[in-house]
Amino acid sequence: QVQVAESGGGWVQPGGSLRLSCASSGRTGSGYTVAWFRQAPGLEREFVVATRWSGTTTRYAAAVQGRFTISRDNAKNAVYLQMNTLKPEDSAVYYCAATEKNLIWSSMANHQYYDSWGQGTQVTVSS
Repeated sequence: QVQVAESGGGWVQPGGSLRLSCASSGRTGSGYTVAWFRQAPGLEREFVVATRWSGTTTRYAAAVQGRFTISRDNAKNAVYLQMNTLKPEDSAVYYCAATEKNLIWSSMANHQYYDSWGQGTQVTVSS
C-alpha cells in the first residue's frame, strides 16, 4: 500500500509563503492521484487541491485558486504545495492523501476516495 508523509509546515505572517512536501512510497500501479486536504480546529476536513500523477487533471478548491500551486517531482516521488499570499484562514493541519486510482475531476474533492493519509503538518498564519 502507498505510504505518504508530509513536511514543511510552520508559522508565517499573513501575505507570506510556505511550501509543503509530500513524499510517497509503495506505489505499484499505473494509476495515482495525490491530494492535499486541511482541517482547522472545530471544522470539517476541507479539500485543497488534487492532481493525477500524469498531470492530466488537477483540481483546486475555490478558496486557494490562484494562490496555491501543486507540483510533483517524478524522480523523487514527491508532491509539493506552494502556498502564497497566505491568510489567517489558511491556518490548519494539512494532510497529504493518495490513491492508486486515476480519479476523475468530480471525485477528487471527496476524501473517501483516498486510501493513504499522512500524519499532517501544521500551518499557522498569524501576525
